[in-house]
Amino acid sequence: MNHQMFCFQCEQTAKGAGCTGKAGVCGKQADTANLQDNLTGALVGLARAARVHTPTDETHRVMMEALFTTITNVNFDDEAVQAHVDAVHAAKEALMGKSGCSACSAACADDYDMAKLWEDAEDVRSLKTLILLGLRGMAAYAYHALVLGYSDATVNDFFYKGMFALGEDYGMDELLPLVMETGTVNLTCMELLDRANTETYGTPVPTTVPMTIEKGPFIVITGHDLYDLKLLLDQTAGKGINVYTHGEMLPAHAYPKLKEYPHLKGNFGTAWQNQQKEFANIPGPVLFTTNCLMPVRDSYRDRIFTTGVVAYPGMVHIGEDRDFTPVIEKALELGGYEADTVLTGINGGKEVTTGFGRGTVLSVADTVIDAVKAGAIRHFFLVGGCDGAKPGRNYYTEFVQKTPADTVILTLACGKYRFNDLDLGEIGGLPRIMDMGQCNDAYSAIRVAVALAEAFECGVNDLPLTLVLSWYEQKAVCILLTLLSLGIRNIYLGPTLPAFVSPNVLNYLVENFNVTPISTAEEDLKKILG
Repeated sequence: MNHQMFCFQCEQTAKGAGCTGKAGVCGKQADTANLQDNLTGALVGLARAARVHTPTDETHRVMMEALFTTITNVNFDDEAVQAHVDAVHAAKEALMGKSGCSACSAACADDYDMAKLWEDAEDVRSLKTLILLGLRGMAAYAYHALVLGYSDATVNDFFYKGMFALGEDYGMDELLPLVMETGTVNLTCMELLDRANTETYGTPVPTTVPMTIEKGPFIVITGHDLYDLKLLLDQTAGKGINVYTHGEMLPAHAYPKLKEYPHLKGNFGTAWQNQQKEFANIPGPVLFTTNCLMPVRDSYRDRIFTTGVVAYPGMVHIGEDRDFTPVIEKALELGGYEADTVLTGINGGKEVTTGFGRGTVLSVADTVIDAVKAGAIRHFFLVGGCDGAKPGRNYYTEFVQKTPADTVILTLACGKYRFNDLDLGEIGGLPRIMDMGQCNDAYSAIRVAVALAEAFECGVNDLPLTLVLSWYEQKAVCILLTLLSLGIRNIYLGPTLPAFVSPNVLNYLVENFNVTPISTAEEDLKKILG
């Protein structure tokens, strides 16, 4: 494979096949992409060592952070990626040296050359990539739980099992069960994160969030990490600085413990792919806590800060101490808007709602069930997933707009920004569009589906429920694997099918799960509703 780089892990990959030139479509340079391959290969070496030596809590943390940093739009900085490579090597040496055993000092614990995977037989490459990308997504969820003090042995152990498999000469009969196991373990991981968030911050409640930015100093916080938001709110309390969420941080407004902060004011802008336009020359700093960072433009370069696993060359990075003083000082220096500034959603709405997680929906389950039995609700749609900049994603807006008035739209993740500022009315006192939270909150949607199936004494696939999903990066991949591991069928997936899914693997998904590519909103609604 004679390329400067090779990457096909996201939906926007070049020509629908793979990024191979000087930089990826996401803006990541070839050198950085190759360093991330080195990091992945080092993790295979760590997993090999863990077959003989028992990993520690520190080993688990290194594994999670390294996998997380390779997700699309997380880390663009060569020095930061190399630091993760060094940390993985140090963790492996600590494991091997701890036992005084030299058995793994030879090739059995060597780093893996990722070129072997990219050049492998098509179907083997496809299945191994599904495992790898699923592990990357799961690592993000596990990391968010870990910073709140929650971990799970099953999840930790599977990181090593999955990464070890990448370097082995496994065939399809061995890899297919591992793909499904990735989805099964990710369900455990999502439940862990759900418990970590709700036990720490309370059960989300329905909340209307304004999009007006009040005059005066402010900070925009983006990404997914609620813990970083909590620390920022603590450090800005009483300083005359307002905090606004962006992108996947929007659901933070629904958590009771976070709602207690009066200076958590509202939501700035829309989805991550619009940041280069929406952040231009804003009079406030932006703190990136996780993925969804795009190449930074000069019009706002001086006000971008990163923390955690996020990094970009030339940006100020807030270290493990999470001292956000530089961000606070920048907010006071810039001063904010001179007057209240009204922003809108993609469709012109001036406010959005969130907080319809499983706690809220299941608390009114009797009302929902009665509405279905009475014919007031004909069908449920879960329309959600990762958004992106590639043309064709207006499908999801059109789909929601064209759904009949007797249907309910559940949504989650940043795909909701395509339509979450629309007012489609109510059914039985509930809004027709209900935001269940971040992509991290997919567990809520699964629990609601299972509860409804139990109430109607049927399987999930027999419910009047259709999943219409958009995907962009690796967290969406592991959620899809979880849905498949639960046996959920008839999923509509778009805007394009993954480049890493080979024809034979796609046939398997179609034949066993009836995974269907989206077509047009009109055609798909007709197919679903008859």
